[in-house]
This record gives sequence, C-alpha cells and structure tokens, in this order.
Amino acid sequence: MMRIRTAAPGTTTPTLALIILLALLNAVTPFSVDMYMSAFPAMAVEFGTSASVVQLTLTTFLIGLATGQLFIGQLSDRLGRRGPLLVGIVACLVASLLCAVSPSIEVLIMLRFVQGFAGAAGIVIARAIISDRSKGSQAAKLYSVMMVIGVLAPILAPVLGGQVVAGFGWRAVFLALAGLNLVMLLGALFMAGESLPPEARRPAGLKAFAGSAASVLTNRRFMGYTLTLSCSGAAMFSYISASPFVLQNIIGLSPRAFSFTFGGCALAVAVSGVISARLVGRFGPRKLLLGGVSAMVVVAALMLLNVTVGGVVPAVTVALMACFMGTVGFTFANATTLAIGEVRHAAGTGSAVIGFLQYGLGAVASPLVGLAGEHSAVPMGVAMFTCAALAATALLVLTRGHIPSYDDELADLDADLTAVSAGESTAR
Repeated sequence: MMRIRTAAPGTTTPTLALIILLALLNAVTPFSVDMYMSAFPAMAVEFGTSASVVQLTLTTFLIGLATGQLFIGQLSDRLGRRGPLLVGIVACLVASLLCAVSPSIEVLIMLRFVQGFAGAAGIVIARAIISDRSKGSQAAKLYSVMMVIGVLAPILAPVLGGQVVAGFGWRAVFLALAGLNLVMLLGALFMAGESLPPEARRPAGLKAFAGSAASVLTNRRFMGYTLTLSCSGAAMFSYISASPFVLQNIIGLSPRAFSFTFGGCALAVAVSGVISARLVGRFGPRKLLLGGVSAMVVVAALMLLNVTVGGVVPAVTVALMACFMGTVGFTFANATTLAIGEVRHAAGTGSAVIGFLQYGLGAVASPLVGLAGEHSAVPMGVAMFTCAALAATALLVLTRGHIPSYDDELADLDADLTAVSAGESTAR
C-alpha cells in the first residue's frame, strides 16, 4: 500500500494522493469540454447568436490547449514543475470564474482560450512529475492509474454537466469547473512538491526544442501516425461540437437525456480501449490502428448517408455515434505508441507536437459543423467522413512499408513512458 503523504523532491514513488491529483490535472480536457456541451443551444439563445459562433468557445479552448502544451512544457523544464503548475491552476480557476459571468459571447470566446492555455499546465506537468519521480515499470503502472480516471472523466463529465445545466443553467458549469480547480490548487499546494531539482533544469529549453522539433517534423512515419491521430481527433471533435445541436435541436432530447446519451457514447471509448489493450500483445499496434481507422471511415460514411439520405433517424444516429466513438479506442493509443516509437530520441518533443496538432486540427474542425445552422446535421456528417478519410490517407501513404517489430516495442516501452514528459527530451 502506498502511503498518502506529501511528496518531496527526489522521491522515487509518488504517493497515492498525488497520483489521484495528477490524474485529475490530466483530465482537464474532458471536464472543460464535456461538462458544458449540453448548454450549447441555451447559450446560442441567451447570446442571440448562431451555432457556429457558440462552437468557437470550443475552438478557442482547443487552440489554447494546443499552444499551452508547447510553451508550458518548456517553461517547466527551465523553472521547475511546481511554480508553473500552481500559476496554471490559478489562471484556469480565475478564467473559469470569469467565464461564468461573461457578458457576451465574444468575451466568453476569449476567456475560453485563456482557460485552455492555463489548463494545458495540468496535462504536461502531470506527465512530467511522474517521469521525474519514477522510472521504468513503476512509471508504466502509475500512468495506468492515471488512465483509469482519464477513461472515467469523459463518461462522468457530460452526465454531471447535464444535471448542472438542467438545474442551474450553463453559467453554473463554469462555477463547478472553478470549484474543481480550487480542489486541484489545494491538492497541488499540499501534495505536489518540486520534482525537478535545480541541477536537472534546462535553461536552453526553447532553443533545444526548436532543433528537436525539426528532427521530428521531418520524420515521415512520425508525421504519418501523428496526422492519423490528429485527423481522427478532428473527426471526433466534429462529432463532439455538433452533437448538442443534433441530439437536442433535431432529435429533441432534453439536456439531461443528452448528457446520458453523450456519456453512453463516451463509454464506448472505454470499452474499445480495454479491448485494444488486451489485443495489442497478440496483433501489435499497427494492425489494430489499421482496423480502427478502417472502421472509423466506414462508420463515418454510414453517418454521412444517415444525415443526407436517411433523414437523421434517431436510433440510427445514436448507434452510429456510439460506434464511431468505439473506433477511437483502437485509434488514439495505438497511433500515439507508433508515433512516439519513431522519435524515441526526442519523445518529449514528439509528445508536444502530437498534442499541438491533435488539438489544433480539432480547433479547426469544430466550428465548421455549425456553418449550416443548428438544425442541420449534414455538416457533422461531412466533417466526420472527411477527417476520417484524411486519417486513413495519412496512415496508408506516409507510413507505407512500415512493419514495426512489436517485440522491440515491448522491450522499449518503459523507456518511452519515462521519456514522454513536458519537454523532457528537448535538451537531449
């Protein structure tokens, strides 16, 4: 049993309480995105604006999250983990409070960027702290604990958010997020000691990052797997951004019913992720990735037919949404594993580039699904199919001829896990 105590610099095994805290920090995206999804139609009515404008609140959050991962990771390499983490949590807390009292949609859009940029601190520094404090198989176990909460968050967040919106209105969601940030802040103050001693810091992080980034961006197979992941993510964010309008305004679900439906679809990710984890030792990540992307293209094509020819049949639409999310469990983890495996010499930089492109393309795709208004599901179907097709193209064209040895991947797994941190490898 791990004792719950304050972690100190040099500790090799983080405490259980610290692991729970880091998992919460790492789950900032599903909480900040999924909790307010059911409020999109109500926000459009209150601000007197269109669906595509409301969806910009998601776009700017994702842009902030993407850019924040690049900058905050490097900052934590230079200044240590604790300071940037605390500043990031405080900034995210303040931004959440200001979102709750936003007088206009324009102000809310800007504040969501700040919230995303600050929230990126939790994602990159949580991974870095684990890497600082543990190595090898121990790190792998700790990442697994974090993944458990990471899987639960997108299931619980829409359900909790739907109840808050139905009972107290959309502004209360941001008050709830501020409360969650307060819990994270108190946890960080009392449990997250500095994990990166001064002698291990890298004052030339930004310059080293530029050189390291050039090496990963010119790696064809890395870019192939990364674009596969990012385009798949763009397809997913197209669904996420459009689903509140499709399920509530077109199909007619209430905010509460939407939250349970959305959470049920998110459960498909958890189930497929477990299946993928059990099969990867037998088939290897590339075969599972090929299968996942192929299934994603097929499901997205069926969704496109449903919204253009079928007339958005409720049961079919929800079933296809769940099946689509089920393909994500086979796509994201395996694409990430294969991408990082191509740049083991610069895994930290590779992780930052993956995060930037994944959320960056998601930010581009999200507002496009609202261009035809809040009563049309056609843009969602077009965006999902287009992005899924681009993911398949990147996988087949840029990674052609790549037959990874899974035995080698297993042998190097511990090294990869400890290398993927907030810019940990940028100075190597």
